[in-house]
Amino acid sequence: MKQIFINRGLVHIDNVPAPIIESGHVLVEVVYSLISTGTELGTVKVSDQSLIKKALAQPEKISKLLEFFKTQGIQKTIAKVTSIRDQAIPIGYSCSGIVIQVGEGIVDIKQGDRVACAGAGIANHAEVVLVPRNLLVKIPDQCSLKDAASMTLGAIALQGVRRSDPRLGEIIAVIGLGLLGQLTVQLLKASGCKVIGFDLDERRNQTAIELGADYAFQPSESDPVSVLRDLTNGFGVDATIITAAADTDQIVNQAMEMTRKKGRVVIVGAVGLGLKRSPFYEKEIDLLISCSYGPGRYDYSYEEKGIDYPYNYVRWTENRNMQDYLRLVAEKKVVLDSILEKEYELDEAPKAYEELQTAQVKPLGVILHFPAETQNHLQVKTSTKVNLLVQPVSKKINIAIIGAGSFAKTVHLPNLLSMSDRYCVRAIVSSTGGNAKNTATTFGAAYASTDYKDVLEDPEVDAVFICTRHNLHAQQAIQAAHAGKAIFLEKPMATSKKDLDQLVAVLTETEVPFMVGYNRRYSPFAQTTKKIISNRTNPLMITYRMNAGYLPPEHWTQTDEGGGRIVGEACHIFDLFQYLIDSPVAEFSTTSINSKTRHILNSDNVVKIIKYTDGSVANLIYTSLGTPELGKEYMEIYCDGKIIVLDDYRSLKAFGLKHKSINVVQPDKGHLEELRVFAKAILTDNRYPTSLQDLYNTSIISLEKDSEEIK
Repeated sequence: MKQIFINRGLVHIDNVPAPIIESGHVLVEVVYSLISTGTELGTVKVSDQSLIKKALAQPEKISKLLEFFKTQGIQKTIAKVTSIRDQAIPIGYSCSGIVIQVGEGIVDIKQGDRVACAGAGIANHAEVVLVPRNLLVKIPDQCSLKDAASMTLGAIALQGVRRSDPRLGEIIAVIGLGLLGQLTVQLLKASGCKVIGFDLDERRNQTAIELGADYAFQPSESDPVSVLRDLTNGFGVDATIITAAADTDQIVNQAMEMTRKKGRVVIVGAVGLGLKRSPFYEKEIDLLISCSYGPGRYDYSYEEKGIDYPYNYVRWTENRNMQDYLRLVAEKKVVLDSILEKEYELDEAPKAYEELQTAQVKPLGVILHFPAETQNHLQVKTSTKVNLLVQPVSKKINIAIIGAGSFAKTVHLPNLLSMSDRYCVRAIVSSTGGNAKNTATTFGAAYASTDYKDVLEDPEVDAVFICTRHNLHAQQAIQAAHAGKAIFLEKPMATSKKDLDQLVAVLTETEVPFMVGYNRRYSPFAQTTKKIISNRTNPLMITYRMNAGYLPPEHWTQTDEGGGRIVGEACHIFDLFQYLIDSPVAEFSTTSINSKTRHILNSDNVVKIIKYTDGSVANLIYTSLGTPELGKEYMEIYCDGKIIVLDDYRSLKAFGLKHKSINVVQPDKGHLEELRVFAKAILTDNRYPTSLQDLYNTSIISLEKDSEEIK
């Protein structure tokens, strides 16, 4: 399918794999999409800035990058920065079209319905979009597809009006009469208000008056405060809605001046917030921020999971705002003919953006039309696979990456390229077509796809690297095993015992090479430790501390997708214990804190104690209560009069023997070595570098609280 992207200041159309249907989502063939002349042109300008300039504008991201450098080293940091720099950014967040397919769990939408869609990164300028149910609404019969493409901007304007709490007969000022401002003017008139608009562009002022504004002025020609004082008998307006976008504090302070005592100022656009205490304080003005389309915006549970807010308690959610906006358009209470001034065909998109940047008179609203070009256009648009180059079939191990997230792009793929004598990256699969195509291009893959079944059906793919969300691991690995592919499965193996048992049964049946990404055992520190303790007489005592850092309860790793942090991360350490002790597990137990506050999860703060049949005991302290000022991982091993101390995979010290210490500048957790081991497993038919029994035990310890639950 065709989709529009921005990269380094340039707008281009690319052919990328189409999304596939998911539960709780709707697949839509786009007919019209709206270019936001403010937001999107800003994105074009920012994308052309140097990395240094971007970083200076976002100092908080510099801190995060420095922290990443401290924990991951220079090579992974360079890979991460390069990935960000070369990233093609999808644009668009408001479109309309026809439903192609409906996902499981949706009963009120059907194929063929006309719908409008919202959401940055979702309602893209693309021929096909995949939209969660709560970011999509049906279009009323009396509303055209073209007009409905403005729905996202309409919902933003409507939420701003609701925040201003307009009362019949009130006088409300609107600062900024671009597309958002023009919609706001009409919504306020529909609410029975007297509306006064301000914009530097006289053409926009005239359009606002034509659409119902009672007055509209250029602030450069008339002092807004004086004008409003005259029009309100000296009181000031009841409320001011700011729909302008400008990097200055003057607008918000001027809004305070023009608003009456105990009035309201609502900020919808992006403006400076350097407030003067007076008159804000003296007038007791309520300063309100309007958040995008309304309640539910940026709430993962609402938008992605489809969990609605109760109607009686949250009357106007973002979805209900969208519905109401389209109702007003259908009833002609909001008119768009004079606002949507320009229309371009999809293939003219680069020209459209260029003209928007260079035109002296910029149109208020610009629409893109997505034509149905051929008889089999839908089949072409919904293709999940895009070939990039004719790549000769390699005698090396041909790899397909399933799940091209940050970890795959910054760790596995660079490592695979560094081992080009053994591996060849044949395919990249990602749920997002743009990411799949961009990653495949960057790492020289033969094709990109959004459907992992494409690589399972490819006879030239020898092995798959499964790096998707945790809850998908087991079932994707099961299908890969049935397809006869060697499998490198990122941890965890599974997020439930049922899936784990099913996976182990299939692996036993198919006997395909299989490895889980438990990399710690392959670090030089673990390898050296293993040699030191190999001839031990007595059991080991191991204590391991993981200062994991805080993640909020709503982070995906804490949801059903992630399975929790013990399942998703602590499993690394249970595998390391198994490697070092090399004895069957006898019993284990878990103790957690009793948190006093909701944001600290008991499950993020546990002590897991494991006893082995040889008498060894290992315990893991996993906590989110600490600070990043202390290193993340630390281990002490006690054995036969010796003590071995591992500090954050940067140093290893041994006490009680003459063994030299190991110190490295960059942490080495064994990611590269595990790929060497995986290649050897495939080429030598050594199917399981770690036995299935050991892998199963590690997963059980992660999934269950204690060994009694298994019995």
